[in-house]
Amino acid sequence: MDMSVNIYKDIAQTYAAAAEKAPGLKTRFAAAGFDPAAVESLADLSSLPVMKKEELLKIQREKPPFGGFLGADLKDIGRIYVSPGPIFEPSLSGIGGHGLDLLFKAAGVGAGDVILNTWMYHLVPAGLLFDEAAQAAGATVIPGGVGNTELQAQIIVETGVTAICASTAFFLTLADKVIEIYGRDAWKVKTAFLGGEMGDWMAKRRRIEADYGVSTWAAYATADLGLVAYEDGGEGYVVHPDRVVQICDPVSGAPVDQGEPGEVVVTACDATWPMIRFGTGDSAFALESNEDGSVKRVSALQGRVGAAVKVREIFVYPRVVEEVVIATPGAKAAQAVVTRENDRDMIRISLVLEEGASASDAETSAAEAFKLHARIRADEVAVVAELPENADLIINQKDN
Repeated sequence: MDMSVNIYKDIAQTYAAAAEKAPGLKTRFAAAGFDPAAVESLADLSSLPVMKKEELLKIQREKPPFGGFLGADLKDIGRIYVSPGPIFEPSLSGIGGHGLDLLFKAAGVGAGDVILNTWMYHLVPAGLLFDEAAQAAGATVIPGGVGNTELQAQIIVETGVTAICASTAFFLTLADKVIEIYGRDAWKVKTAFLGGEMGDWMAKRRRIEADYGVSTWAAYATADLGLVAYEDGGEGYVVHPDRVVQICDPVSGAPVDQGEPGEVVVTACDATWPMIRFGTGDSAFALESNEDGSVKRVSALQGRVGAAVKVREIFVYPRVVEEVVIATPGAKAAQAVVTRENDRDMIRISLVLEEGASASDAETSAAEAFKLHARIRADEVAVVAELPENADLIINQKDN
C-alpha cells in the first residue's frame, strides 16, 4: 500500500490518549459510538461523523476557550491563535511551522536565502508559521509584517532578499515599489510564496512569473491544522504525510469518488489539538488517491462549500469560473448567474475582455472551458462591458 498503514495505528493511539484529556472530544466520540483505539483503516475512521468548523465555534462559545477539546495541559501550549469567529487554536511552539517547511524545501529555498515574511504576526498563525518553517528549512527570515512599503522596498534591496512571503496583492505592491525607487536591476527576488485569492489567481501567478522573473509557490494550510497539502511542482497539492485527507459530501459526510468535488475533511495526528474528521468548509477534489481511498494529491480549492450552486444536479463552484477566465484568450473577468426558468436550471456566463480581444473566440473558449470543468453546458456566454468591482464569481438567483 502506498500510504503507511502505521498512520492508522498512530491515529488510534493519539486519539485514544487525547480523549482521556479532552472531555469535549470524549463526548463527541461517545455520541457517535466511536472507539478511537479500534481504528485500523480509513473505513473505521470514516464511521465518525464530520465535525464542521461552525460546530467547533458553537462549542467554544458554550465552554470557552477550547470547548473541552484541548488534549494537553495549558502549561505545554506555546501559543494561542485567534481566528475569525473567534475560534481559539492552541499550538505547541516550533516544529517546522506545522509542516510548512516542506513547501520551502520543495521550492529549493533554504540555507543562503533571505526571506522577507510579510504575513501578520499577531493573533493569526500565518506570520509565525511561515517564520518557523523558513528557519526550519535553513533560511534567514526578516519579519516584515504588512505595511511600510517604502521601508520594506529598501530592506529588499539592501539585505539581498531572495524570496518573499506575501499576499499576491502586497507582493505586487512591493515589487513595483522596488522597481520604481531603485530600478529594474535592483530587483533580485527569485521566489514568491503567495497566498491564494479568489478570481483568476493562477493566471495572476503566471503573469507575475513572467513580469518579475520569479517562481511562485503556494500551500493549503489552515489555522486549525497547520499544513494540509503543498505544491511540489506537480499538479495541485501533495498531501502532508501526517494528514489523512478525504473529499466528502458536505451534507452526509460520506467520501465521494475521485475527481468529484466535495468538502475537504482532514484528520491530523496531533494529540494537543485533536482535529479528527474535521470539515474545513473548503471544496476541492482528489487528483490522486492512496490505495486505501484517502487523498494523495488534492486539486486547487474550488471555493467554500456554501458558495457552490447546484445546477441540474451538479454542484458548480466559484473555481470553475476562475478556470474559464484562465482558459479564455483576452478574458479579464467572468461571472456565472444561475436562474430557474420553466422548471429548468439555467446558467449564463458574462465575460469582460481586454481591448481588441475577439468576442466570438472568447465565447467559444469560455463555453468549452466551462463544460470541461463544470461537467455541464452553459446556456449562454456573452461579452459585457464590465462587472461590478469584486463581483461574486457565481450568483444564485434560482429562488428570487
